[in-house]
Amino acid sequence: MRHFQLMARDVDVFPLVHALQQQEELWNTETLRTTHPGTAHGEVDDILLWFNHVGETPEDVVDDKDVIPYPAWTALPQARPLVFGLMNQVGGVRLGRVMISRLPPGKTISEHVDGGAPATYYSRYQIALQNLPGCMFNIGNESINFETGEVWYIDNNTVHDVVNNSADDRIAMVVDIRTD
Repeated sequence: MRHFQLMARDVDVFPLVHALQQQEELWNTETLRTTHPGTAHGEVDDILLWFNHVGETPEDVVDDKDVIPYPAWTALPQARPLVFGLMNQVGGVRLGRVMISRLPPGKTISEHVDGGAPATYYSRYQIALQNLPGCMFNIGNESINFETGEVWYIDNNTVHDVVNNSADDRIAMVVDIRTD
């Protein structure tokens, strides 16, 4: 596979999934990714753990390499071992955006190519927190149905989309890491 690389299997994601179930109010407290004009993520719910400062001109965040912790980072300490374990595994030297996204059944993340620092400066990884059969991640001519507890490197410089034809929400943690 050119656009995907399996990094780990059987990662214990249950503590974080359980914490998410207990804190529904964390979803969509910041909606920049899901509401800006032309977004591919309009059908997604987000929790931002580490993200760029959103100032007067939100367009500037696309090229911003600097991230800050958002309140959800404190509210979800269960995310830390997953993030720091992945950074250690891949030899990370700088943490970028960390987001949790939820895609309901029957919904899509439409075709797009990520731009700016998330695609050119950082490498993107996804940790499948909840992913059932029928939820397909597509990049180029390759398709993968992530399994819960898997960690994947993804090529977000190539056209990609996600289609959730499963019976439940797809929940993934996106982690951007600089490795050199």
